[in-house]
Amino acid sequence: MSTLHKPNILIFMSDDQGPWAMNCAGTPELRTPNLNRLAEEGIRFENFFCASPVCSPARASFLTGRIPSQHGVHDWICHGNIVDPENRTGGGPDTRIEYLEGLTAFTDVLAGNGYSCGLSGKWHLGASDVPQKSHEFWCVHSRGGDNYTNYWVYDNSTEVVNKTQYVTDFFTDRAIDYLDSRKGNAQPFCLSVHYTAPHAPWKQEEQPADIWDSYADTEFSLPVEPPHPWRGWDPTPEARHRTIQGYYTTITAMDRAIGRVLDKLDALGMAEDTIVIFTSDNGYSVGHHGILHKGNGTFPLNLLEASVKVPFIARFPGHFEAGTVNSDLVSHYDFMPTLLDYLGFENPEADKLPGRSFAKVLRGEALNWEDEGIVICDEYGPNRMFRTKEWKYNHRYPDGPHELYHLAEDPKERVNLLDDPAHADVQDAMCSRLDQWFEKYVTPERDGAALYACKGRGQRDLVGKGASGVTVFEPRDDV
Repeated sequence: MSTLHKPNILIFMSDDQGPWAMNCAGTPELRTPNLNRLAEEGIRFENFFCASPVCSPARASFLTGRIPSQHGVHDWICHGNIVDPENRTGGGPDTRIEYLEGLTAFTDVLAGNGYSCGLSGKWHLGASDVPQKSHEFWCVHSRGGDNYTNYWVYDNSTEVVNKTQYVTDFFTDRAIDYLDSRKGNAQPFCLSVHYTAPHAPWKQEEQPADIWDSYADTEFSLPVEPPHPWRGWDPTPEARHRTIQGYYTTITAMDRAIGRVLDKLDALGMAEDTIVIFTSDNGYSVGHHGILHKGNGTFPLNLLEASVKVPFIARFPGHFEAGTVNSDLVSHYDFMPTLLDYLGFENPEADKLPGRSFAKVLRGEALNWEDEGIVICDEYGPNRMFRTKEWKYNHRYPDGPHELYHLAEDPKERVNLLDDPAHADVQDAMCSRLDQWFEKYVTPERDGAALYACKGRGQRDLVGKGASGVTVFEPRDDV
């Protein structure tokens, strides 16, 4: 298929950003002028979901369109990234593991249709020293995350290099370098800029002083709730303020960096020919439900809305209807089918993927998924979610606790109706539909329902490939 007149694609992905954590999403004191600009010039989705509420499996699903029980990444990856030159993990030399080997990503399909693909930022899917998934430009964080001013990268080289420049600015500079290299080149590109912000740690001495100081006296509007009974967050008022100050600082610094990339697109005359996407790998709570963190911010692991929902904005000047807010329920596993559908490329994985194309929304048409029944599923190890517009059911293998929420009346998930006999029929139907959905798509040898050892402390090997022949997860000693 000819690639003439195919648009460029620019994807920003943040790390641990709640769906609420943008000014345009209703958090007035948080300054995100460039994300606001993207929302004003494009479509903001207010019901967008990740496939797993933790980074590595969520990113794997975004890339491949597969759920964790298909690609086999079920927790954040703590082994298989690099040989850590400082051995800061304390676990000795780290061996290379390519967790997505043999699986097709949307970047592979784009490259096969004439696109140049580049990545600047977080990878966190193993074997960081080797360009993967058809990326020609490969400037990546050596690990999943690190300090903001002392970290290691592979910059188009197999040699790992220590950097001290503010990490958000470093990956922005390299993204801009890539855009400069495309000047005058008719070949379309897909550039992914994956920030480690706003992931912790939020050390004042590592953050831009002007932004940090600007939040010093801010009265934050985030909820102050009792600590969640599953090991929640119970800070002092001072610690709470400092935590939010750090979280907001990293988001505003990232927003400023995004503005630089958008300005470069304008300066190069590329903006009108480029689809811009902004999203995050997973959601995040900062006091919501009395939690600080994401899916592994509690134990049992949680599938709360703040953990499984993510921001998502799409802009394509002259093509996507500007300033619209979409309320359809859609997921990261829908992204690959959608992108390929919109571009007119055949999806070689279509019969294996659970996702559906929402390209109609991008074309200004109604999605009308209600006719088929809107379903969103999520998983984290042996914990699974089945969600419709009205109801949400969480099932934890093998023995619970399970949850049933009537979101139409209880959007904040306050009342678990699991043992309410008045809703027994709903519970049975939701449980049955959850089983049927996952049975349809799960790859048996990568089935998360059997991973009872997945407790949020990290995945150390390929599923089924550990020395013992079973999945190896970091043991958790605080539960």
